[in-house]
Order: sequence, then structure tokens, then C-alpha cells
Amino acid sequence: MTEIEFKFEIPAHRLAGLQKDLARAQTVRTHLQARYFDTADGRLAKNNAALRLRKEGRRWVQTAKALGDGPLHRLEHNADLGVPRAGAPVAVDLQRHDGTPVGDVLARVLEDEPLVETFATDIWRSTRRARLGRSIVELALDTGRVIAPASDGKPERVAVVRELEIELVSGSVADLVELAQRWSQRHGLWFSTVSKAERGERLREAQQQQNQGSSQEEEARAVKATPPRLRDAEGGKVSGAELQRAVVAACLAQILPNATEIAAGATAPELVHQLRVGIRRLRSALRELESVAPGRFDTAVWEPVLVESFRALGAQPAGDVARADLHQRLQAPGARRVELPPADDAQPVPSPGELVRGAAFQKVLVALIGFAAPPDDHAAEPADKDEATAVRKAVAQRLDKLHRQLRKAGKRFEQLPPDQQHRARKRLKRLRYLAEFVAPLFDKDKAHRYVEHLLPAQDTLGDYNDDVVAIDVYRAAAEQAPRAWFAVGWLAAQRPASAHACAKALCALGDARKFWK
Repeated sequence: MTEIEFKFEIPAHRLAGLQKDLARAQTVRTHLQARYFDTADGRLAKNNAALRLRKEGRRWVQTAKALGDGPLHRLEHNADLGVPRAGAPVAVDLQRHDGTPVGDVLARVLEDEPLVETFATDIWRSTRRARLGRSIVELALDTGRVIAPASDGKPERVAVVRELEIELVSGSVADLVELAQRWSQRHGLWFSTVSKAERGERLREAQQQQNQGSSQEEEARAVKATPPRLRDAEGGKVSGAELQRAVVAACLAQILPNATEIAAGATAPELVHQLRVGIRRLRSALRELESVAPGRFDTAVWEPVLVESFRALGAQPAGDVARADLHQRLQAPGARRVELPPADDAQPVPSPGELVRGAAFQKVLVALIGFAAPPDDHAAEPADKDEATAVRKAVAQRLDKLHRQLRKAGKRFEQLPPDQQHRARKRLKRLRYLAEFVAPLFDKDKAHRYVEHLLPAQDTLGDYNDDVVAIDVYRAAAEQAPRAWFAVGWLAAQRPASAHACAKALCALGDARKFWK
């Protein structure tokens, strides 16, 4: 069984209103008590899989779950154990999942390693079904607790659960998306990638740290970019629609977990950084892959929100860039430290958490997740030879155009105005991202070597851009602190040599062998 569902976190102050809304139609209330199992070293958790025994009323059900193809997809298999005899123990048995996709995942991950009970959940679930068009969608409100039992004299740890799951029973993903947007907008919900199993694992890890004498809570780990998963790529039978879907799914695989942690209150700078990288990659995909299947991207709706979100997530008091990277550099030539106050005209921006939880960001996020949902079996047929060839040709044309534009910019980079220099830097990023996206359509090793050629140029142009920004920051600061003029002069003196290094790095792209030929 493959699930297609959205899972949202519910703000505590919005729970009562959502419960009232859910109760407008007939609901079924069920008490769910579950025990979760894993190896002592957490192999299932590390591989985004889970195994549980759950008591549903008087019946017991064993369930295995694993990550599927895309942000909406979960592999799942349920084994109904019925009502056991009085006093009979209920034990987990991996063989109950033999012959299923998720069973194959368990066998590969566990490798006969023994299982231990790790944590438990105590949940009250209220469910109802809704019809939208020809589709049937199930809404499930979960409230309760995830519990890591007491260990080594330490008390149990508890995480509160307030979740709304919206699952497609039958029909179209478009209807599912419409309903998910309606409920998330109405009740201020935000999409979450953290399962109850992950909550339990985090409690377990925190408890282990406490048992070892550590009082420091582990920060949420930022998720970096991963390549798209393209079916039939090696056979060259990828359609334009499948390429778009897979690339958007890969971008979301970076965006969603980082956005989830930020929405929940995490403040680590790396989370924000990786979310911005994910948004930037997604915007590149929307721009560079439109031609492989025209008209499928809803760019007019998605792009403005993505642009504003990227800007707001990167917004900081004027001078922060300079503070972070340049004070130490400027000390060597003898600069005195300059405090760089925020600009008086700085526009207020929401915090990262406020932005990610916001209605605009969540609406677009839900739409993109729906776009990335795998097609049904009928639509999943591989592209024919002509279509696949056309896709490769369109991609090659985009790669070739960006490559030529950058080599041309390199020949006259030192004479270009600042806005065109900045444009060259952005084109270089788009070229890199596009090469990474489409590598499976060509020779992946050749594509990797090509990307390696791009990295020095990207670093050089990035450093140059930072210095350009810093000059403006210090020049503005000089009105209040005249000593800042030293930094302006020193940075301006470095600029010709830095621009020359950029030109040289871009011209060196000629040494990078095109993998799309």
C-alpha cells in the first residue's frame, strides 16, 4: 500500500476551532496505543523507516512504514493480528511484511539485527471522510502523547501531539491539494515531515544523552540537497513531465524538513541557509525546465511567494555580512574596528518561523507538494523514444546557452556594470543546479566532472559579490563613523584584482568538457 497524504501541525490555540470544524460532520473516535521497535543503534530511524504494534480498540495491527518516492509518498503495509486470546502476548514479527515493498526495505536495513522496544504513543484519533468532486479524502485529527519510558532512574520524556492528517482514499491528487489548502489556511496549520516515530526517536536520543550526563539538547540537523530520483533515466526514457516532477520533488526533499524545523521554533542559522538554498534550487528548476513540458508549472502563483520568502529569510541588519566575514580580514592591513548599525530605513521582516508558518508560504508549499506527487499507474508509463530525445535536446539547449553566456561574460567581466556582474553570478548558480538536476539523463560521471569545474568560479564570484556588498555597507557606516572609510578604500583597492580573478575563472569554463554533447 502507498499512502498519499498531508500531515500538518496544529497551533495549540487553534486546536479547539479545528475540532469544532471537524465535528460538523460525523466523526469516528478511536483510542490508539502503539509500541515502536528498532535496533539498539536505531537503524530503522536512520533510514526513515518505522515498525510498530498498535492496539486499535481491541484489535492489534502491526505496521511497517518507509519513505517512498517524493514528499507525499509513504510505503506502508498493515498486518491485522485480530483480537488475541486473553493473556496471550502480542509480539512483533518481521515475516508479516514479506513480499511487500516496505518489507524489502526492512530486510535490507535490519540485516537480522535484533529489535528492541524503543518508545510508545497514546493517541486519540477523530476521523471523518469528505467528498470533493469525484475524490474521497479522509481527515484524521490526532491528539495525545509520544512517550519515552523511564530509564536508568531518569523520568519518562513526553512530546505532545496535535496533528491533522489529510489522506487521499480515492480520486485525484488535485482534489487532495485543494482540501489540504482549505484546511491549512483556515486553521493556520503548517506542513510537517516529523512523524510520531521521529518524535519518539528524538525523545529516546535526548534521554540517552541525559543518562550519559549531557544536559545539552541536540539541535535539529539541517538537510542538504540530494539528486533527483528519475525512473528509467539510464534507459533514456524520461518524459518532460517526469523530469519536472522528480526535480521539484528533490528540491522539496531539502526544503520541507528544514522548513518543518524552523516552523516548530528551531533557530539554527544552517537550517535557514539550507532552506534558502532549497528555494533557490527550486526557482532555478522552474526557470530552466519549463521548456521540457510547457505549461505545467504554475510559475505566476509560485514565483512571487518564493522570491519574497527567499528575500525575507536572507534579510538581516545591514552590515551583518561585513561583521561576519570582514572584520578579521581588515585587521591585517591595520583597520580599526567599526560598529555597523542597522540601516535606518531597514524594512521589518518576519522571523523565519513566522514566515514559514505564514499562509502564503504554506499555500504554495502544499501546491508544490501536490505537483511532486508521483503519477498514477496509467500516467507512469515511460516516455517513447521521440519524447525522451526531445527532452534531452531541450535540456542540452538550456545548458549550452548558459555555458556560452558565462564564457562571454568572462571575456569582459572587468568592464561589466555591477548589475551584469551580479547576473553572471546568478547564471553560474543556475548552470550548476541544472547540471546536477539532469545528470542522470546523460553520463553522471562526466556531469560530476563538469560541475567540479564550476565550483572554483562560483566561489570566486561569491567572494567578489560579498566585497561589493561590504563596500556599500561601510560607505553607509562612514557617515556616522569616519574610520569606516579605511575599509571602503581597502576593499575598493582589492576590487580590480578580484574582478580579474572572476574573469579568469569564467573563461576557464572553456576547459570544462560539455557532458551533454
